[in-house]
Amino acid sequence: MSPEEVQVLVAEVEQLRAEVGALRQANTALQQEVEALSGRLQTALARIVELEQRKPEPPAFVKPNRPPRESQGPRKKRAAEHNTSRKRAAPTRIERHVLEHCPDCHYRLSGESIDYTREVIELPPPQAVEVIEHQVIKRWCPHCGTWRSPQLDLSGQVIGQGRIGVRIASLVSYLRTTLRLPFRAIQSYLEALHSLRLSIGEIVELTHDVREQLQPQADQLKAEIQTSTVAHGDETSWRENGQNGYAWAFATAGPAAVRYFEYDHSRSHLVAQRILGADWRGWLVTDFYAAYNLIPGRHQRCWIHLLRDLHALKEEHAAHAEVQQWAKAVRQLYDEACTWLVVHPALTLAERRSEYHDLFARACRLGEQYALTYAHPCCTLAKRLLRHQDELFQFVLVPGLPADNNLAERSIRPLVIMRKISGGSRSEEGTQTRLTLASLLHTWAARNLNPFLACYAALQHPTATALP
Repeated sequence: MSPEEVQVLVAEVEQLRAEVGALRQANTALQQEVEALSGRLQTALARIVELEQRKPEPPAFVKPNRPPRESQGPRKKRAAEHNTSRKRAAPTRIERHVLEHCPDCHYRLSGESIDYTREVIELPPPQAVEVIEHQVIKRWCPHCGTWRSPQLDLSGQVIGQGRIGVRIASLVSYLRTTLRLPFRAIQSYLEALHSLRLSIGEIVELTHDVREQLQPQADQLKAEIQTSTVAHGDETSWRENGQNGYAWAFATAGPAAVRYFEYDHSRSHLVAQRILGADWRGWLVTDFYAAYNLIPGRHQRCWIHLLRDLHALKEEHAAHAEVQQWAKAVRQLYDEACTWLVVHPALTLAERRSEYHDLFARACRLGEQYALTYAHPCCTLAKRLLRHQDELFQFVLVPGLPADNNLAERSIRPLVIMRKISGGSRSEEGTQTRLTLASLLHTWAARNLNPFLACYAALQHPTATALP
């Protein structure tokens, strides 16, 4: 073999060795990629098995199941002062059960004392309606030479020129608003128990007449909201003639409690400003809806809404230690504030301000921790702390100011049930009637009055503007 051929073979061998080295490197890289993909595949398969074993998520309108409570042992026995028998009502009729002769020897019995009593509560037989015919008699005056008749005044007995008495009108309003019965159910009730047959249209018009008669008192409720020191606000959706709108609710607490509802197509802050009035300067307790940000006066934001969002954040990031620690620190601020108020019932303004500034500073530090870290799970709630930093602890400064908006939430709940039952209202007049009657009857109930009797008393005095 010639030297030239040997040299060619040597070059080929070197080239093949280089190609083998490159192939080995490529093989090593492919093995590493296969191992990485295998790990990802195992993770994906484990996730698929986890998802298959997990129960399907309920629809958004279904509330999640609460975890079962731990067994707390036998029920605690009531205190002696509360462990009394059921109170008996004052009897309206007494029936005596007595023996005249001994059942064994038939000897005539003498003397008596009560052995025991038994209370039975029963309704009287359903009473048919009373149909009253008012006859206006005219008489001749020989001196004047003309017929004379009295001027019939039935105000306080019927509404306007109608034929339905105010007691029936109050009953219909109570059944419709407080008990939330449909008109056909009210019609069936009146016919079955009182032998009164009214058409659906007449019942509807009767509720409109009641609303028009009591409108001055509803306007007085709005004025009381505008002059109140503390008001709670909330809103919920309401449909009118198939169009979406909102029912706004404002409530106050105390002996002169108020529940006021008003409808508007808009959810803008202008609606709340119009209801509360331009001179509103009290404390407004609301959730974190942005429309309330532009309302003048002082604000207390609802801690229950914030705690609910913190709980959802903790559940969504259960394995994130920073999220858990931050959420617990925010919750601790609220718990400490409530505990401090309970432990110190008699506080001076200086002590309240000192505690307020301490809580305020700590809330700001928690907000600044993640407010600018936009990718962090706590960013949204951290920005909320900074945005409403002055509106979280007003309940520490003001005695009696609640830290939550439960009053408005409970007040608006009947409207939500109304909407779910009826789907809303069909006309502007229907919406106004529903919300006006709700304002009046719910206000009477909040003042511990019987709504039916209070409505009846109000219709008996149609010129009065103050609520009974």
